[in-house]
Amino acid sequence: MTETTMTFADLGLPQSILDAVNDMGFVTPSPIQQECIPHLLNGRDVLGMAQTGSGKTAAFSLPLLAQIDPEARHPQMLVMAPTRELAIQVADACEQFTKNMQGVRVVTVYGGQRYDIQLRALKQGSQVVVGTPGRILDHINRGTLNLSQLKFIVLDEADEMLRMGFIDDVETVMAELPEQHQTALFSATMPEPIRRITKRFMNDPQEVKIKATQRSAPDITQSYWLVNGFRKNDALLRFLEVEEFDAAIIFTRTKTGTIDITELCERNGYRTAALNGDMTQQAREQTLDKLKSGRLDILVATDVAARGIDIERISLVVNYDIPLDAESYVHRIGRTGRAGRSGRALLFVEPRERRLLRNIEHLIKKPIDEVAIPNHEILMAKRREKFKARIEAQLEHHDLEKYRALLEDLFTGDQDHEELAAAMMMLLQEKQKLILPPDPVVKPSRERGRRDRNERGDRRDDRRSGREQREGTGVAMDLYRIELGREDGVEVRHIVGAIANEGDISSRFIGHIKLHDTYSTIELPQGMPNHLVQHFAQKARVLNKQMQMSLLGPVDGANSQPFEGRGRGERNDRRRDRGFNDRKKGGFKEKRFNDRGRR
Repeated sequence: MTETTMTFADLGLPQSILDAVNDMGFVTPSPIQQECIPHLLNGRDVLGMAQTGSGKTAAFSLPLLAQIDPEARHPQMLVMAPTRELAIQVADACEQFTKNMQGVRVVTVYGGQRYDIQLRALKQGSQVVVGTPGRILDHINRGTLNLSQLKFIVLDEADEMLRMGFIDDVETVMAELPEQHQTALFSATMPEPIRRITKRFMNDPQEVKIKATQRSAPDITQSYWLVNGFRKNDALLRFLEVEEFDAAIIFTRTKTGTIDITELCERNGYRTAALNGDMTQQAREQTLDKLKSGRLDILVATDVAARGIDIERISLVVNYDIPLDAESYVHRIGRTGRAGRSGRALLFVEPRERRLLRNIEHLIKKPIDEVAIPNHEILMAKRREKFKARIEAQLEHHDLEKYRALLEDLFTGDQDHEELAAAMMMLLQEKQKLILPPDPVVKPSRERGRRDRNERGDRRDDRRSGREQREGTGVAMDLYRIELGREDGVEVRHIVGAIANEGDISSRFIGHIKLHDTYSTIELPQGMPNHLVQHFAQKARVLNKQMQMSLLGPVDGANSQPFEGRGRGERNDRRRDRGFNDRKKGGFKEKRFNDRGRR
């Protein structure tokens, strides 16, 4: 009862902050805001465990901003965020919350922005600094950011900073802080490195934990489509056509994928733009502004690029590629259904990716419903509805007399008005035909049944320790061969960087890497989409050389030396490749992902 009746005025916030909150339309604080704000106002450290979209930005910014001294022109509050987008979002929120507090300045520092802009803002005496760990540390080392009088520090999405490799920078910054300060740390999960930070740098923190049942927002309708009978591109267009949405985000796993899907949507009449790591910060900000203002309908993005996006228009999230990390799924769908708004999330799952689906369902503690692809009847009904609406809107105009005269000129004795209207409908329908042939009959996928049986067998094998799993992930691994080795100057870090950047795969999901003279092997999660492995096979490069990655087979206890190929040192010898394909006893039958027969 308390959660539904409590208002922000009940939390002890000053009137200047309350006026700003009321102007933004917020009345009832979320659960994490109800618990965190009083603790932070009372000077306590807070350890918050909450998922994206729970309202944690206001949970830490409102009480800490309320304690800022506008007269003191030095950094008093520091917020560290894992991405530029999230840092900008937090800074924007802080500016809105302090609009009635005269003299409070907020500055954002992050990579990709010119130093002179940041230096000028810091010299003007900003009390609130929001930024990414690397750039904050850089300013500290340059002497342009003085934290000696800092009062408050916030670590937002600490688990994501750990995943992205920033945790060492975070600890270095924390070590520079004055002894007397207040800390707020927020993380969706609590891995050991994050727990270590809490023990080392926090003083008896108050733990605020959102129940696991609230892990996935209840106002987000979630479903998945099992890829079968239709190409994913064709299925995507069908779902976009029948779904009602104001704006949408489509998630792909690779930068190349964002470009391909953007071109697909543009060809079919959608105002679409890509968002990926290759874009400049200015271009990314311009794209987001277009989405906010309604000049774009669809954003196609990778996980990293879309971190921290909070745009009210987004009502649909499409996971074109299922994330390898179940935690990423929660972040993805959190782009919609934020702060009490409703949303829709759709997930494409290939038969070989059902294990990843189960990981997601285990994390969010509820099943995701399967949906069928919209059939030809649903498409026809939707198109006819839109066509009828267009005609009715045109009939409301009062300048149709001249067109009536034209109609009489077209009318002949052999035709009636109905036939003429039908002919015009054929011309007006353009690409989206109003009459569609029945869909081809899609037989149940034999692969699906085989996978289901294999998965049951896998579980039995797992109990017998017959299959190695990557520690802590619960994801079974496949072994891949890369046609680059020590002779090419390749090191482990080069391969990790290429796989992580090109495939947007978290480093904790990259298994053992073994370097040989002319080739290397790497363990990656089972269930990777075909287009991704094809990208690694045909396009991805390491040290400006093609990776040419190919699948060898599942990881098991016998693969410490998975192969020693014939013709060692002769990478381009096709006879050697045939030798691997023919190798069946105790080894792996090589499967090329660019084989046309495999989809």
